[in-house]
Amino acid sequence: MKDFNGKVAFITGGASGAGFGQAKVFSEAGCKVVIADIRQDHLDEAMAYFREKKAEVHAIHLDITDRKAYADAADEVEKVYGSPPQLLFNTAGVNTFGPAEASTFEDFDWVLGVDLGGVINGMVIFVPRMIQAGKGGHIVTVSSWGGFLASSGCTPYSVAKAAVNMLMECYYSALKPYGIGVTCLCPANIKSNIAEAVYTRPEHLKNTGYNVNEKTVDFLRSIHAQGMEPVELARILKKGIENEQLFVLPFPDPEKMMREHCEQLINYVTPEGMKRQEEIMKKRMEVMMKSPQISIYLANDSGWGKARPDLTWVKERKGF
Repeated sequence: MKDFNGKVAFITGGASGAGFGQAKVFSEAGCKVVIADIRQDHLDEAMAYFREKKAEVHAIHLDITDRKAYADAADEVEKVYGSPPQLLFNTAGVNTFGPAEASTFEDFDWVLGVDLGGVINGMVIFVPRMIQAGKGGHIVTVSSWGGFLASSGCTPYSVAKAAVNMLMECYYSALKPYGIGVTCLCPANIKSNIAEAVYTRPEHLKNTGYNVNEKTVDFLRSIHAQGMEPVELARILKKGIENEQLFVLPFPDPEKMMREHCEQLINYVTPEGMKRQEEIMKKRMEVMMKSPQISIYLANDSGWGKARPDLTWVKERKGF
């Protein structure tokens, strides 16, 4: 897709962070934008911005894990703009950090419910409508570089994003005959409010094995404050859509990064490769520990990324 003028764009998580950046960029490209978000305060702030810009933007308060509410939102889009979206952005996401072995059922249910289940809901609800409308289109899902690299410090997130990568690859081939493209955006750190995701965690899923409190939230805010600007990320994404890329990795040398990742997987399948990979990881860690960017993690005294204090059977981890 190269012409965005007049297209209807539906963006989950569209009132802040990466989603708000997408709303800005694609609104400026001529789209009629719908921003859906679970936080009404963010929706109010975003709409104040778009009203000042006199942009054609409509807001919907939405929990993407609620299928009925999601279907109602899809109906509302058609009522407001006369058709399903030609651009669907599955951008909303949550994360939480702690040792894999401390994870609870609720940690998995919450993160996978939003980061994977919310995307599935968007696909199942909107794809048939987009096909039946016969206007073609493009679907974007915001995954993560973490969907390729397993992290024992945010396991539910890594699992959800890995599944999203595969989900989008499946739809990529399935939707080609309908003139609907698919792109999976896999960034690293983004300047966003995802640190505050815990505030939207449902009451029945509050039981966590991780140490989460205001100090850890503040620490995570400081990490994301250094992330990529959402508008810059959205512009990179727009080029990826125009080029019909399946995966968009917003890094200086994405091919090198992916080759190294694939080499790691190859090493895992033989005893000799396992030894090679152990040496590679040892050298990478030595380099990483000398990096100025790592100092903020090493100086962390908030308890971020640790197990809940009463889980005395979880071993304390040294270093980063």
